[in-house]
Amino acid sequence: MARSAASKRQVRTRKFGRARKALRERADQICKELVRAYPVAECALIHDSPLQLLIATILSAQCTDARVNIVTRKLFATYRTPAEFAASPPGELEEIIHSTGFFRNKAKNIRAACAAIQERFDGQVPRRMEDLLSLAGVARKTANVVLGTAWGMPSGVVVDTHVQRITGLLGLTRQTDPVKVEKDLIALLPETAWISFSHRLILHGRQVCIARRPRCADCTLSSLCESDQTADQT
Repeated sequence: MARSAASKRQVRTRKFGRARKALRERADQICKELVRAYPVAECALIHDSPLQLLIATILSAQCTDARVNIVTRKLFATYRTPAEFAASPPGELEEIIHSTGFFRNKAKNIRAACAAIQERFDGQVPRRMEDLLSLAGVARKTANVVLGTAWGMPSGVVVDTHVQRITGLLGLTRQTDPVKVEKDLIALLPETAWISFSHRLILHGRQVCIARRPRCADCTLSSLCESDQTADQT
């Protein structure tokens, strides 16, 4: 009986290994298709420095990048350094970022994060994940954006709403928590693809795999997608 139980475990282990290998191969195919479809893929948030990128990413929570880019034109012309953001007059910062939503909380986090950058990091945005995560308003998504885009450091995979939704449709993850989604993607993707994968998938989500009206018939990933709706569109 013990031998039989061990044999069953071995069978399960082999099946799991084959399934993981097949999933990695499919993830690799998806990466190649995304590179072909979007050879140039960059962060959509307009910025001239790591500080501007950090603040723009904080503002992008529950807001479109297009709206953030409109807001940051005036914002970055008004405040230029962590000290200036931290000392912004009450109400002034809130007024500028009002249209990004949740503006009071975002303003509070921006001031606190910039004060910490000025006091603890000599006015420079830190380059370590643990230091970035210690800043107000910064979770793994924001930290990954800053490390990956500002310095080309593949610290992880950026998981925004597009990435979370589309990787679920593609069957690359069954998770819904962004941290767990990222963990699954890190296990499937080569480190060299961590940064660019998210940029390309976000572009794909905006242009083709649109949440409310996906264009499955035009999708370069349709043959690799578990949720292809092409059959329902004919």
